Amino acid sequence: MELDDRIRALAEMLGVDFMGVADLSLAHDAILAQGGPAIAEYPRAVSLGIGLLQPIVDQLPRRAERAVALSYRHHGYNLVNERLDHVASRLGSVLQREGHRAMPVAASQRVGDDGLYGVFSHKMAAHLAGLGWIGKSCMLITPEAGPRVRWATVLTDAPLEARGSLMDERCGKCTECVDVCPPGAYTGQPFRAGEPREVRFAAHKCDEYFSEMEESTGLSVCGMCLYICPYGRRQGAG
Repeated sequence: MELDDRIRALAEMLGVDFMGVADLSLAHDAILAQGGPAIAEYPRAVSLGIGLLQPIVDQLPRRAERAVALSYRHHGYNLVNERLDHVASRLGSVLQREGHRAMPVAASQRVGDDGLYGVFSHKMAAHLAGLGWIGKSCMLITPEAGPRVRWATVLTDAPLEARGSLMDERCGKCTECVDVCPPGAYTGQPFRAGEPREVRFAAHKCDEYFSEMEESTGLSVCGMCLYICPYGRRQGAG
């Protein structure tokens, strides 16, 4: 079995719902600016996604209830991130045994407080792998589950085939994620490659909102942009 097929079969066996290979040369400058040369030296990325349980997301409008908030934090965030990190580590080990370099990037990662982002963009890798498009919420939107997916990435120099093609944006005139955002962090502008994130998303507003929730309730949970997207709600009960 070819390496591509072995990696895909292992990922599926470990519970991954979405997988694709991205050619990172298309975004080399952006990757270099965000993560530096140690990240930008990898030519390909394996994008891994696990769909969130629909009932967990569908209860987010009641997130002020502590039981709902705890359920989402555990099953919709912490546990799924752990599952993704486990898969990424396993795939990285397989690639290394085959003589290739591999660097897993954690599902939840934040470098410093000034930029409010990690060393590498999972949603960019998923977009380049043809798994979805970046919406007005700045999240990766899949046709199958909308943004109700969490992601991890394995950077590698393995000669894996990037089979997917870039998916056109399908949000159209929809602004539901923009309208529902409690701190008004979204501008409603569509994604355009090369534009800074600030054109679409005021990250500091989102961060301040979470900090306020943490101070008042001890538990910061929102996810309304995740909940409201029509592409996700088609599969949920909301």
